[in-house]
Amino acid sequence: MNDLTIGQLAKQVKLNTETIRYYERRGLIPEPARRASGYRQYSEGDVFRLQFIQRAKALGFSLGEIKELMWLRADPDSTSGDFKERAQRKIEQIDEKIAELERFRKALAKLAATCPGNGSAEECPILQALET
Repeated sequence: MNDLTIGQLAKQVKLNTETIRYYERRGLIPEPARRASGYRQYSEGDVFRLQFIQRAKALGFSLGEIKELMWLRADPDSTSGDFKERAQRKIEQIDEKIAELERFRKALAKLAATCPGNGSAEECPILQALET
């Protein structure tokens, strides 16, 4: 499993090579050692880190938040409470976003209900609301 090329790593974790390079530039995974040929050389630890990133992204964490989670994971003084705090903070952000989307939906549904769907565009209440 050690000594993977970027192509092998990308295939294993189902990411494209540019995404892996981007994560390197952002400091989410360390810059890999290079072979004598200049090719990047990845390890099993890199596979783990990329899988961690993918799982955290699937839960809605941003790359900045993921970097913080990775730092916490590496810190021997961190506790499960540190991770719970980050998860609760993310839940609050998600709840705020849901509330915002519900407000958008309600406003748009109200506008859509006022539009007869026929006639000229100038008479459309949706267009009028967007222009005023």
